[in-house]
Amino acid sequence: MAVSPFEERYKTEMNAVFDDEAKLRKWMVVEVALAKAHAQLGNIPKDAPARIAAAAERVTPERVAEVEEEIHHDLMAMVRALTEQAGDAGRHVHLGATSYDIEDTATALIFTEAIQLLEGRLSGLASILKKLALQHKGTVCIGRTHGQHAVPTTYGMKFVLYYQELKRNMERLAEAKKRIAVGKMSGAVGTMATFGKDGPKIQKLVMKELGLVEAQVTNQVVQRDRHAEVLCALALTAAFMEKVAKEIRNLQRSEICEISEPFSAKQVGSSTMPQKRNPHKSERICSLARLVRANAAVAMENISLEHERDLTNSANERVIFGESFICVDYMALQMTRILDGLVFYPENIKRNLELTNGLVMAERVMIHLVETGKLGRQDAHEAIRQLAQEAFSKNRHLRELVVERKLLTKKEADELFDYTTYIGHAKKIVEDAVKD
Repeated sequence: MAVSPFEERYKTEMNAVFDDEAKLRKWMVVEVALAKAHAQLGNIPKDAPARIAAAAERVTPERVAEVEEEIHHDLMAMVRALTEQAGDAGRHVHLGATSYDIEDTATALIFTEAIQLLEGRLSGLASILKKLALQHKGTVCIGRTHGQHAVPTTYGMKFVLYYQELKRNMERLAEAKKRIAVGKMSGAVGTMATFGKDGPKIQKLVMKELGLVEAQVTNQVVQRDRHAEVLCALALTAAFMEKVAKEIRNLQRSEICEISEPFSAKQVGSSTMPQKRNPHKSERICSLARLVRANAAVAMENISLEHERDLTNSANERVIFGESFICVDYMALQMTRILDGLVFYPENIKRNLELTNGLVMAERVMIHLVETGKLGRQDAHEAIRQLAQEAFSKNRHLRELVVERKLLTKKEADELFDYTTYIGHAKKIVEDAVKD
């Protein structure tokens, strides 16, 4: 039985990057790279790295767990299990290294792989947002500010806004990837003392072998600002998806009902209310975003380790690293499915445009009165404000009142109250914003 929902319910391809065996294999990849560096420098026999690499294939998670149960140290349990399988070459395993030379360097490999996987997922999401923006660049709807009807906009404007925000989050992840792709081979306090005169060469060779950048200065660990930056980038990405999901939830409200999540023929919305079509996928995204933000806060707490390091980061990192990546990957997968099957209700979109009896065109009428010289800016604002209040209180259309008071002719009013012609440069904004 799964203890965490990320083991089953919210499982994605990302799980394979962070599971215990994947971590164990990455540790041994680093151990082999260390052995290769020593062999290149003549510190150990030239055939030792190949023998250690072959031994790594025979190490099982079960054996490592057995050793850890006895010695209570997970990294050293791997070292002993690897040494057992390596025969005479086992004497050269972990030569000069401290645990976090292996662990932090392996973490850099894991994070790099995880970000690459997530980049592919987010790229697919960006493509769908771009497609929706272009498809709906002319789909006029009411814009809302402070929860109230404002002036017309388009669904294309909504989607292109999300598209650009997602692209910024992808850029942040790419930048964070550069700074997390860093490893160390510098010993217990960062001085490389255990490697003797070869210290700088060892670190350089290991990182070259692994495709990582050398951490120029460390103590016992790679500094946690790097990891916190990645988790903050994940939190921003999660917050972006929450933003989209929240908009879908609000626009799916029964009173609004302009769009909705896809809903399958056999899907059940409630155990007691058979009619319910709840936006549960969007709600789930909003729920998980809170978790990712909380994990980012924990990652920032880990920055201030004591002296050359303490262990207060270790236990929570076993949770927050994998959980955050899996969570964001799952959210992106769900968001992609929602947007790919998003349902539009054109009649409701039109209905909502007219819901306030033309009050949403008050701004346009005011500007027209100023531009035609009929009234000054402030007088026009006050005149239309008063008519808007009257239209609201008497449930009359604003168009009728401005014609009655002879502020506009009927022809002018008919033109000015056409919602579809008051979207400014929305179409061009969309077209320009999706150009890569």
